[in-house]
Amino acid sequence: MSIFHLKRSKILQGQIDEFLNIVSRGSLVFRNGMREYLDGEIGSFEGTIAEISRLENQADELRRSIENQLYVHSLIPEIRGDVLGLLENMDVVINAEKKTLTQFSVEMPAVPSEYGKDYLALADACVNSAEAIVTAVRAFFHDFNMVKNYLHKVYFFEKEADKISDRLKRRIFASDLDLSRKIHLRYFALHIETISDHAEDVADRLGISTIKRSF
Repeated sequence: MSIFHLKRSKILQGQIDEFLNIVSRGSLVFRNGMREYLDGEIGSFEGTIAEISRLENQADELRRSIENQLYVHSLIPEIRGDVLGLLENMDVVINAEKKTLTQFSVEMPAVPSEYGKDYLALADACVNSAEAIVTAVRAFFHDFNMVKNYLHKVYFFEKEADKISDRLKRRIFASDLDLSRKIHLRYFALHIETISDHAEDVADRLGISTIKRSF
């Protein structure tokens, strides 16, 4: 069952759906950016950073507009706090994706080819986690009885990201690379990993909001 009934609430619904669409597109753009960087397609990679920056700005503007409507028009007051918290935490996900690509652009780590697949696998697990939380949050607004069916996927992919990151870091530190380079490569594994961590944070908050709404 949807929480949106009144006409003005329907307008809000459209904005929230568009916000979630932007976050979802940001995850796909992030995945492309990681592939481009690891494949050495730096020109395309820089264009991808510009694209995810544009999406992140759109998400920020839309989130502020939604927050304004919630307060000015006193919409869905019974769950307003939960909605604001969810949107703010979802915004953190796309922010983390943009920051991660930007750090690659700034520091340009030289990733040995034998680690490329692991970095890409880590990015894929994080994106899958982000995509799952988008689906779960969308369900919260339209059919919250389905939320739990999606939350477990967020946790699954977050654990997968942890496993891949741990394996990658162990391989790096077992190599003959200089210590400074090992630390640099580990830093970027940690940067990517934060995306699934943020998705997990949203899942934790969403789980509590769903329980509250069940009563």
